[in-house]
Parts: sequence; structure tokens; C-alpha cells
Amino acid sequence: MIFTDLLNATTHSLSNGLTGIPLSAAMDNTETWQQHLLQSGEPRLQDIGREIGNLQSLLSEGDMGLNAPAIGRSLSMLASQTAEAANTAPTEIRASLTNLSDLLLRAGGQLEQKA
Repeated sequence: MIFTDLLNATTHSLSNGLTGIPLSAAMDNTETWQQHLLQSGEPRLQDIGREIGNLQSLLSEGDMGLNAPAIGRSLSMLASQTAEAANTAPTEIRASLTNLSDLLLRAGGQLEQKA
């Protein structure tokens, strides 16, 4: 299943830390997620897709210097939204979504502290 592969790839990338992810790969990954979620037809997932769009905007401001605290807040919001989605997700992906939420929360917290 494409969704499971994307989930596993994203979790693997984040588990290596944000600095290990090239910006171009992060943009490609977020674009894939955004398309998948916005087309889901489910309002909660579409909200996550919109927040991913916000994250993409923050990441594309690289020529002016990345705003680490703002990116951190976006990642923390995505963590919260992902945790909520995990509560109603199919059993076979619930643990992976919870893991993704934890990774996003950790990464977001680290960036939010860089003021």
C-alpha cells in the first residue's frame, strides 16, 4: 500500500533527525503527503494537508534564512494532528502514526527552542 510505504519512509527519515534530511527531499515528501491528505475527502486529514502546506511555505523561505521556531511550531501542530488521526486510524497503522507523531513533536520542540 502506497500510504504505508510513505508512512514508513517518513518515519525512517525523521528518526535520523531533521538535519539528515535534505531540503529537497523534505519538500518532495511533504508534497506527496499533502496531495494524499487533501484528496482524502476527510476533513481531519485535509486539515493536516493544509498544515503541511504551511510547513512547505516555511521551508521554501530558505533564501531568507529558515525560521526555526516557526517550522518547529508547524511540526508540533502536525504532531498533534497526527496523534488525533492515530486514535481513529486502522489498527495496522496506528502504531506507525503514533511513532510519527512522537518524532514530529520531538523535532518541533527542538526547533521551537532555537530563538
